[in-house]
Amino acid sequence: MNAWLRQHRFAVADAFARMRGAPGSFLFNVAVIAIALALPFAGLTFLESIRPVSAQLAVEPEISVFMAMDTPRERATALASSIRRILQDNHSPARIEFIPRESALSALRDKTGLSDALTTLGTNPLPDGYVLKLAGYQNAADAARVDAIAVQLKALPGVEYVQVDSAWVKRLAALLHVLRLMLLLLAITLGAVVVAVVFNTIRLQVMTQREEIEISRLVGATDAFIYRPFYYSGALLGLGAGGLALGAVALALQPLNAAIADFARLYASEFRLAPLGAAATASMLAVGAALGFIGALISVRRHLARLSR
Repeated sequence: MNAWLRQHRFAVADAFARMRGAPGSFLFNVAVIAIALALPFAGLTFLESIRPVSAQLAVEPEISVFMAMDTPRERATALASSIRRILQDNHSPARIEFIPRESALSALRDKTGLSDALTTLGTNPLPDGYVLKLAGYQNAADAARVDAIAVQLKALPGVEYVQVDSAWVKRLAALLHVLRLMLLLLAITLGAVVVAVVFNTIRLQVMTQREEIEISRLVGATDAFIYRPFYYSGALLGLGAGGLALGAVALALQPLNAAIADFARLYASEFRLAPLGAAATASMLAVGAALGFIGALISVRRHLARLSR
């Protein structure tokens, strides 16, 4: 165990020595990789800032049920029991309000100022109806179940039309899904760029130290002993780039939040972008180090195998 730890300490020290030996090259490669990582890190920061806002939205979809004009009042009011049964079957508690056509006409006159136009019609053009305010919906995924309830309500006798006002909830869910998918594709693409940059960097190191590697093999060094410092070099590249990318994103949040604050005030909101938490930051640093390690692993296995032939 002690020998294993000594070998890894030696590999880490060797990786740092190579970094100090060519600081300009190391910093340049870190900057290139950081640029690639900054885009998905910024996208993740944006989504993480939106996620609690979307999760805390008060989702209370409404369903408006309009009866056919020729439906008798007694039949319309008796429909309440069927509506409650449908809601119970779908485990959807709701406040049910019956709105007589006279009340609907009076409200329309008061709110729209169309009293003169409505008077000229002579008859009430509005039907009896119900307004169902559904409760127990915490997010967009839950609100999508409203469509199933609307279909069953439309099948009730005497119902002419059913209107659901939760379309905005489904649009929000669809938008967030598209953003997550775009971020995933962007992260995969730029992750491949990071691996390619580290691959090329380690390849140059291997070629530069070709004679040193051959001498090490002649004196009995194992492949694992030779490979290990290159692995740590790749991981350090990814780790440094991840830290630089996270720092750049955090610095960019201040001017962005200043611009967002002016826009948010128009909607009486205090929304702002927040930096990633400790767990997410550690995960992103680990991702950067892992990408660097993968690039180094592929490069070392490929080029040192050629040197051993």
